Parts: sequence; structure tokens; C-alpha cells
Amino acid sequence: MDITVAVAREGQADFSIERATLDDPRADEILVKLVAVGLCHTDIVAQTGAIAPLPAVLGHEGSGIVEKVGSAVKKVKPGDRVGITFRSCGTCDWCQRGEAPYCLTMPLLNYAGMRPDGTKAIRTAREPLSSNFFGQSSFATYCLAYERNCVKVPDGVPLELVGPLGCGVQTGAGGIMRSLACRKGSSLLILGGGAVGLSAVMGAKVQGCGTIIVVEPHAARRALAMELGATHTIDPSASPDLPAAVKAIAPVGVDYAFDTTGIPPLQEATMTCLAPHATFGIVGIAPPGTKFPGDLMTAMTFGHSIKGIIEGDSDPDVFIPQMMALYRKGQFPFDKLITTYPFTEINRAIAEQHAGQCVKVVLVMDGA
Repeated sequence: MDITVAVAREGQADFSIERATLDDPRADEILVKLVAVGLCHTDIVAQTGAIAPLPAVLGHEGSGIVEKVGSAVKKVKPGDRVGITFRSCGTCDWCQRGEAPYCLTMPLLNYAGMRPDGTKAIRTAREPLSSNFFGQSSFATYCLAYERNCVKVPDGVPLELVGPLGCGVQTGAGGIMRSLACRKGSSLLILGGGAVGLSAVMGAKVQGCGTIIVVEPHAARRALAMELGATHTIDPSASPDLPAAVKAIAPVGVDYAFDTTGIPPLQEATMTCLAPHATFGIVGIAPPGTKFPGDLMTAMTFGHSIKGIIEGDSDPDVFIPQMMALYRKGQFPFDKLITTYPFTEINRAIAEQHAGQCVKVVLVMDGA
């Protein structure tokens, strides 16, 4: 079928809006008419060709309505409202344990830019495009997805806003609620007040953390952090000595830290902000070759743990419905993070997000 896509091309700073052809769904595939798609930092990294080969149709926080299903699909039917997340195999030991982010075929199913058999589902008149990004490639008006990465969206949850639950929001909230499983009354330091960091704030509020500190340079984001449940914020430009600023709030250090920035000096400084037996969870993408932060003997002496976290260590079929249920109860207002833009204005949206004019972009399809 004919669709409209945003294409990342080699040597091209912006996405180009183009017409393309999408395959009909195979037996295990689900055709989704997209209503909207979130813009994630991973898409910007992938735009450079650092993940999937270019030219590529990226996008991995889609939401929409099931249009058609393959003969083997039982989980959803045409007309169902769905949010789309990362893909996993469902059969390896990690998937069977509910640890889908560590699926043994995660790279093949999400980053290769093609189906496992090597075929590409999207093409223009002149060439095939890398597709199946995160099992969806949802920078498009239609996409193909799978049972393992589609989650039904109940009434009472705005379909056009749920896409970010599939990655950015899931990463932040899941990092706090599932991976770190922060204790009630505990202290937490969150590095970065973007979509992932502010989702972590909401997760910390749900967990009942007693002290929630957010480090963020943008004043508007610090204010939003306080609105969402942070107890303190730190402006790094006004307080460059992070350990001193943190220990003025939590004198013995924090029980948990959570990095969304990937900034090595900030990660290094965080190690001296930790209380005994604290855990430091990292989701921020640091430059290649970055060493583990801190001193090994100090970490051993005080029982510190450093933990890498993917997708909030979430089982999407469990955690995404949990977030939607909390939203319906008024306990997880993720919609406050979102600014919507027309899909065709993707490049303007990227520029304004980069400038700090918005926190989380959601691109809405025409007529949605």
C-alpha cells in the first residue's frame, strides 16, 4: 500500500517527507494505521546511521488503530486501539522470565533495519528503505508491527498520546518502579529533566520516595519536575559542585541515583553523592569508550552498585497497562510532558525540542 514516511538519508541533516510502498502484513504481522508517534532521542541517534543502515524509516513510539492482521495473529483484531513498543522474541529464557529488554534477538528484531529473513517492508520507487525499526518504523502513516510489541489501549486513555509509553516514558518510570524498585521513603537523585527524567519523577512519586532531587539546567523543566512530585531541583549552572548541592539536601547521600544524560563527568560526580549500599541506575547513552564511573575500592567499601537499564527493565504487556491504569486514576500524568506537532513538521519539532522549548514531542498524523 502507498504510505507517507519520514526518511533519514546519509549526509542529510533533516528528515525528508516522501511517498513509499509498505508490504501487506505477513502471517505474523499487524498493519497499524498510525494516529501519532513519539519522537525519542534514540531516533535522533539513529538518524546519523549509528544504529540501522540508511536510508531508513525510523520511529518507535507509535500508536494507532489495527487495520489488518496476518493469519497467525490472535492478540489483536482490526479496529483495536494499540500502542507499539520494542519487539522481542517471546521464546528465549529472558523473555520467558519477563525480561524482554534483554531478549537474545533484541538487536536483530529492533536495530537491523529489516526482517530476520533479510527483507525490507518499505520501499520507494528507487530503492528499499531500512524498516522494522523496533519492530515498527512508525515515522509513517502506516506500519507493520507484531503481537509482542502491540499493547491494547483502553477507553479513557488518549490514543494520540500513548506512543511514548512504549519507550521514553517506560524507560524512566520503569527504571524507578521496576529496575531500581525504589523503596518507600527513600532518597533519589535524577540526572536530567527531559522526558525520561520526568517520567522517573512520576515513577518515584508512585513509589512513595521521600526525597526526589532533579538536576536540570532548564528552569521550565525544573518547575515541571516540582509539579510532578520532585521535592528539590538543582540548576547545575548555579550549583556546579554536584556532591555539595546533593549533600546539602541529603547529608549522607542518596539511596538511589538515575542518570538519563550520558554525560561522563556528571556520572563520575554522582558516585560521590551515594549513601552506603546505594544503587546507581544508568539509561543515558555515554560516548563510546566511556569508563565505568567512580573508584572500584570506594564502591566495594560502601557496597555501591552500578546498574545498566534497558527500557526500564519492563515487560511491556505488564508495565504499559499499569502506567495507563495509573494515568486513569490521576496518578501518572504523563500527558503533561507532551507537545504535539503535525507529522510533516518533524524537523521543526526536533529543533524546538533540542532548544528546550518542549519536553516530549508527539507527531500527529493528518486527520488524527
